[in-house]
Amino acid sequence: MAENKKGVPWYLWPFWLIYQITLGILKITGRLLGAVLGLVILALGVLLCATVIGAILGVPLVILGVMLMVRSLF
Repeated sequence: MAENKKGVPWYLWPFWLIYQITLGILKITGRLLGAVLGLVILALGVLLCATVIGAILGVPLVILGVMLMVRSLF
């Protein structure tokens, strides 16, 4: 019998990828260090958003930092 695996829809793939990266970081570092790392990544993203060119990298870093902190707490 063939398994009926359902994949992630293409339009949700970027969010799924960020979530998987977050889970991978938390598996490696642990919850407390993951929360601190999320705070550092969040601060770095906010600093990069101060410039127009840096906003291209800053916004995804802010999202990753927030997701790390939220996932570490819950």
